[in-house]
Parts: sequence; C-alpha cells; structure tokens
Amino acid sequence: AGNGAGADMRTEISTAAAFVTRLLRAAGGVGEEQLRCFRECLQEAMREHYKHHWFPLVPSKGSGYRCIRINHKMDPLIGKAAGMIGLSHERLFQLLPSELTLWVDPFEVSYRIGEDGSICVLYESPQAGGKAPKQLESRTSCKEQWRTGRSSPSKSYNMMTVSS
Repeated sequence: AGNGAGADMRTEISTAAAFVTRLLRAAGGVGEEQLRCFRECLQEAMREHYKHHWFPLVPSKGSGYRCIRINHKMDPLIGKAAGMIGLSHERLFQLLPSELTLWVDPFEVSYRIGEDGSICVLYESPQAGGKAPKQLESRTSCKEQWRTGRSSPSKSYNMMTVSS
C-alpha cells in the first residue's frame, strides 16, 4: 500500500510494454533503437497513468481505466509513446492489430486480438495473502463483459452475465 504501489506494478507494466513492442518489431520497419525508446516511453506513460489506479487488494478495481485498447482509435498511451519516436497514428494502425485489448491488472496481464478472439495471459503471478480464489473471481469480472459467452460463467454470476 502507500507509495509501494508503484514498485509493485513494475512487472505487469514491463510485461505489457514488452508485448506491444514485440508486436511492433514483428511488423517490421521500426529500428531497434526506436523500439527500445518506444518501450521505455510506454512504460513511463503507463506508470504515470496507473499511479493512483493500482489496487493489489482489489485487482479488478480500475481495470477498465488501465485497459489498453486499439479499436479504430489508437490508445493514447501507445500513441504518446509512438509519437516520441516519430511514428504517426496512421503508421501505428498499419503496424499493430486493428483490434487489440490489453488488460494490465495487479498479478495478471492478458490480451485479446480481435473482438472475439480468445483471451491469452501474458503474465500471471501467484497472489499475495492467500486470497487467490476470491481474487480470481473478481479478476475475471472486468473481462466478463468482453467475453461473448465463450467461458462458462462463474458460480456467483450464474446466468446473469449472458443477458443483455
């Protein structure tokens, strides 16, 4: 708690930034030096953005705020980091998936490419305090709305999540 929160999110942020950087590298046309700078700028932007929105005791809290999203609009954090290395939003749209959602939560970083792709976990940490089952449940809640009935609803939700 307190000001220790910043240090605790380092792994999650570096995992997320490395992932976006890998996507850029795979697309080609961006030099290694630019990629390194992009990754550092993105980590810095994320640290700044998440500073007061990181709740290890309630990992799902603020999940929407921390979610990095490209969906016909460029995520501002990615856009900002790309601007630092002279990449325009147009260029980014050519290099990155047009539909990308990246969830950066305490103890877990996961992503989905495409609006109904499956969710893949990039990083998962054993959770502190031995409260894993309860936290696991709340952790899926932010993603529940993105999933279109792909996973079986957890017990506490029953079939309520399916209605809309």
